Amino acid sequence: MACGIKKDIIFEIYKDSRTVFRINDITLLLGYVDNLLYQKLNYFVKQGKLLNPRRGIYAKQGYKLEELACILYTPTYISLDYVFQRNSINFQFDSAITNITYQNRELEIDNQIIRYRQIKREILVNPAGILLNQNNINIATPERAFLDQIYLNKNSYFDSLNSLKMEKINNLLPVYNSQSFNKSVTKIINNAKYPPT
Repeated sequence: MACGIKKDIIFEIYKDSRTVFRINDITLLLGYVDNLLYQKLNYFVKQGKLLNPRRGIYAKQGYKLEELACILYTPTYISLDYVFQRNSINFQFDSAITNITYQNRELEIDNQIIRYRQIKREILVNPAGILLNQNNINIATPERAFLDQIYLNKNSYFDSLNSLKMEKINNLLPVYNSQSFNKSVTKIINNAKYPPT
């Protein structure tokens, strides 16, 4: 019977589309509370069936780093350099995953850097301009990432802004609720070699 339960845990984890789980996520997958769940999961880690990238976090082999970055601290979302590189806003390559959350922190997990940048809570929890993914990956639109960067550093530099949409930027400005911030955004856009369309 114990063997069957172990098989069910692994089966339930691997049939789920997510690749990274907290202990509560696994309990919900099982549909019941298992008082020996920690021991069973740690046994699966020793057997190589699961990974344990951080305390209390379990992952499938080949898990998504973006998913891990979004599950370690909540609320959080991927933004800044990660989004810029994928949208041709900045061309310099940086393999780190950059997130916005409630604290500044840098972690190295499996030879991958995950950076967390702190922002005001009212901005952090506002979902405007954030794409919410069913697999726990929340990511800023290019326009939201652009505004996050200016909010965190008004002297920011961008290689090209022509992939951004001016209408989306204007719609997101109220999230930051600051006239001085709006002026900084306008200045950067006016000075851009390739401004938003």
